[in-house]
Amino acid sequence: MKLLTLEDRLKALDHPFFRLISETAEELGLACYIIGGWVRDLYLERPSNDIDIVVIDPERRIERPGIAIAETLKGKIGKKVHIAIYRNFGTAQLKHKNLEIEFVGARKESYDRNSRKPITEDGTLEEDQNRRDFTVNAMALSLNKEDFGELIDPFDGLYDLEEKIIATPLDPDITFSDDPLRMMRCIRFATQLNFHIEEETSNALGRNKDRIKIISKERIAEELNKIILSPMPSKGFVELEQCGLLPLVFPELAQLQGVETKNGKAHKNNFYHTLEVLDNVAKETVKFYSTPDGKGKWESATDHVLWLRWAALLHDIGKPKSKRFDPLLGWTFHNHNDIGERMIPTIFRRMKLPMNEKMKFVQKLVQLHMRPIVIADEEVTDSAVRRLLFEAGDDIDDLMLLCTADITSKNELKKKKFLDNFMTVRTKLVEIEEKDRIRNFQPPVSGEEIMEMFGLKPSKEVGILKTVIKDAILDGKIPNEYEPAKALLVEEAKKLGLTITNS
Repeated sequence: MKLLTLEDRLKALDHPFFRLISETAEELGLACYIIGGWVRDLYLERPSNDIDIVVIDPERRIERPGIAIAETLKGKIGKKVHIAIYRNFGTAQLKHKNLEIEFVGARKESYDRNSRKPITEDGTLEEDQNRRDFTVNAMALSLNKEDFGELIDPFDGLYDLEEKIIATPLDPDITFSDDPLRMMRCIRFATQLNFHIEEETSNALGRNKDRIKIISKERIAEELNKIILSPMPSKGFVELEQCGLLPLVFPELAQLQGVETKNGKAHKNNFYHTLEVLDNVAKETVKFYSTPDGKGKWESATDHVLWLRWAALLHDIGKPKSKRFDPLLGWTFHNHNDIGERMIPTIFRRMKLPMNEKMKFVQKLVQLHMRPIVIADEEVTDSAVRRLLFEAGDDIDDLMLLCTADITSKNELKKKKFLDNFMTVRTKLVEIEEKDRIRNFQPPVSGEEIMEMFGLKPSKEVGILKTVIKDAILDGKIPNEYEPAKALLVEEAKKLGLTITNS
């Protein structure tokens, strides 16, 4: 964080749009202030292009001052920028390149207990700051001619930024009860900024947790996604678990918490193991996008990174349902990957997450995440690696990243053995892909050609012959080439009593 002088603030505001907004406000007899996240991020030295400007009519002459200033700006600027007016909401938005400025009139709010949608009235700057969620988001910078660049900070948000505190401007019980989504935002901001939640604010999360039930699943999922994309997402999930929100928003993950002991044998805490794996994946993805190869690609890759991290979060989600105690082996979690894969559609549907290829990608990684570990724990055979590459296809690199992140053993010798074996698996993956072209495997002899050769219609025999060729290639019995595959096909077809009708 940087403590900004007036000169620093004036330098940050040295932009043609800010000056033009200031001049326009003065012409209309309005007051305007930048408020919220842009001000916070300016002090934190974080890039931010989303700017909220609150507009006030001291004389109460103009019904929607935010729209009034935007319409006047539109007349001055013309077609150089795009300005959209939203009359139903009393807001307007200016877009220019990567800059986005939203204008809204200052307002005060009151709430109905059964809804997070407020009843709004025109308000003063003070009343507008009172309704803000957190002190660090309630700071404002004046764009008015007489005090341009002055910081208005009634709740000591600057102090909270310095001390890395998330706190509400007013009574947190009222803040969270009025709009329960703020509980998720509280934890999300603490995670993104690596701040700690002030004690009374933290206690209020627990007291008001049941209010989260009035919030839509889409809004909750949006906050979860932002937590997952944070530098250390485990922080957010620990906070959710400790305040009691996790069982309400993500019961399956909450069920991973705890350790059971029987006959002196205990299993590891799968909740904290999962969070360690998630953090490991987060570190690796951030590391890649900081390298020359990944530089500048984070924005375009964010969506892919999100679902890779969801796979890490869900990789052991089937363990509570698969947990068994064996007197000889201790605790087992057989087939937890299969169970987890089957649980994912229910979780995604409930959370209103996409039920498309993104979900299938997560399912695929959850299903396959034990395979490289099993291979690395035994002799690394070409056949096993071919089959892994065949099933993973283009997702093999993501799968290997997840599996490496999954090695969290405190036994350093055991951990080193796995990591060394993983290097062998990775080396063989490269060698076999170069030699056998297994990734996104297409059989050298197609099903259509088999039907034409033997005069068949779609049938069980066609499936058997295709499987024989595939298995022979994956087991290394024949190369992934047309002539050896066709020769094997003819040989196997004879065993099924088939003869060539068209060669």
